[in-house]
Amino acid sequence: MNDRIFGLLMLTLAVAYGWGAQQFPEPFGGAESIGPETFPTVLSIVLALSSLYLIVRPDPDQQWPWSRTGAEMVLAIVILCLYTALLEPLGFIVTTTLAVGTLCWRMGSKPVRAYVTGLIGGIAVFALFNFVLELPLPLGILEVA
Repeated sequence: MNDRIFGLLMLTLAVAYGWGAQQFPEPFGGAESIGPETFPTVLSIVLALSSLYLIVRPDPDQQWPWSRTGAEMVLAIVILCLYTALLEPLGFIVTTTLAVGTLCWRMGSKPVRAYVTGLIGGIAVFALFNFVLELPLPLGILEVA
C-alpha cells in the first residue's frame, strides 16, 4: 500500500506543478512554441506518468528502507530542497555543481569526479537553456555587473 499512497501524493504534486507551470505570464512579444512553461510542463507529465505506474503496479516488496538507504534518500531530499533555496542567490551553475556533485558522491563516485560531473552538467544545461532555448537561468555569484 505504501507505493500506491506515494504514487497518489506524487500525482497530486504533478497536477499542482503542471497547473502552476501554466500560470506563467505570456512572454513579451507574444506566445512562443517554447516558453517558460515548457520545461516544467514536461516534468509534470513525466512525474504524472511515473506516479500512475506506481499506483497501478506497486512493488510487491513494499518495505520502506529505514537503514542506510533510507538515510541517503532523506539526504537527497534535503539536497534538492537546498538546491531550490540557493538557486537564485548562488546561480544555476554553482548550485547545480554542488547538488549534482554531492548526489554523485553519495552514490559512490569519487569526490573530484563527482563535482567535475556536476560542473560539466551545470555548464552544459546552462548553455542549452540560455543560448539554444533562450530561457535565461540565474547566474547568481557568477554574474558580472
